[in-house]
Amino acid sequence: MHDIQNQDDLYLLVDEFYKKLLADERISYIFTDVVKIKIEEHLPILVTFWSQAILGTGGYTKNLTQIHLDINAKEHLTAELFKIWLDHFYTTVDENFKGEKAERIKTQALSIATIMQIKIAQ
Repeated sequence: MHDIQNQDDLYLLVDEFYKKLLADERISYIFTDVVKIKIEEHLPILVTFWSQAILGTGGYTKNLTQIHLDINAKEHLTAELFKIWLDHFYTTVDENFKGEKAERIKTQALSIATIMQIKIAQ
C-alpha cells in the first residue's frame, strides 16, 4: 500500500468514501434528500479541496463553513452524523493508503469535523 501521492489517489479516496456514505442509511439521506448532490459534479470539487489541503495545489474557493451551516439550516448535522462521516473517512483512507499524507488527511478530517460542530453549535 502506498501513500497519497496525487489527485488520482484523492479521486479514488473520495469516490470510495462516498460509496460508503451513500450506502449507509444513517447518513445517506443528507446527500440524497437534503442536499441532493450530483455525485459526478461533487467528486471533482472534493478532489480539489483535498488536493489543496494535502498536496498544496490550491484551487478550492468555496466557503466550507458556510456550506455546512446552510445544510444544517435544512437538517441538523448532529455529532452522530459527524462520527459516522469520520468513521467512513478513516476506514476508506486505511483501506487504500498508508503513510504520512494518509495520516495527515485523517487529522485534517477530524479538524474539519470538530470545527464544523463548533460553528454549528454557535
